[in-house]
Amino acid sequence: MADLEFFFDPVCPWAWITSRWVVNVQEQQDYQVNWRFISLYFLNDNNVAEWYDANYRAGHRAGLQALRVADAVRVSHGNDAVGRFYTALGQSIHVGQLDRADLRNKPAEVISAALGAAELPAELVDEAENEDHDEYLRAETELALSRTGKDVGTPILTFKPGRDTEGSFFGPVLSQAPRGQDAVDLWNAIELIATTSGMAELKRSNRGRPQFD
Repeated sequence: MADLEFFFDPVCPWAWITSRWVVNVQEQQDYQVNWRFISLYFLNDNNVAEWYDANYRAGHRAGLQALRVADAVRVSHGNDAVGRFYTALGQSIHVGQLDRADLRNKPAEVISAALGAAELPAELVDEAENEDHDEYLRAETELALSRTGKDVGTPILTFKPGRDTEGSFFGPVLSQAPRGQDAVDLWNAIELIATTSGMAELKRSNRGRPQFD
């Protein structure tokens, strides 16, 4: 049984930073992470806000295409391979500061490069256009939201899934991923908060610019 379920959309910079914190803790402790999916494209199906323009939607569609491939990776190669694929995507999109126009206009090239970096079969890129994955991805998105409420984004984390002390949060949203003992200390604090009975919300609006180094 996993110790954590991490719901991500690969185009979200905040999810990426939080995921690097999780991976850092995982490297220091015997901690099993189950990588799961939440689609910003589906999450914003009914978004009519002025800021949610065609370019924004196209970026989220690229994320959906990558998630379709990630789902195919899950089915054929398992959870650890999903983690490798997500890492490769994030290194390109976020750390490499990929031009957003390239992400919107050339998603297949971005996905193909990530498959290669993750040592996964190149033909999986064809799954980017396979809508058969969408039912599962919508179900994953709804599951994540059922655990936190709907007025949230990515990432969503579930600590101790399936246990009596299971707890889920949107976030933590980090502007920079802590490392070493700082990462472990934050982990222990967040896990305690998430799994404490009756804990409902902890929030502040201030955010620094995302730092990917």
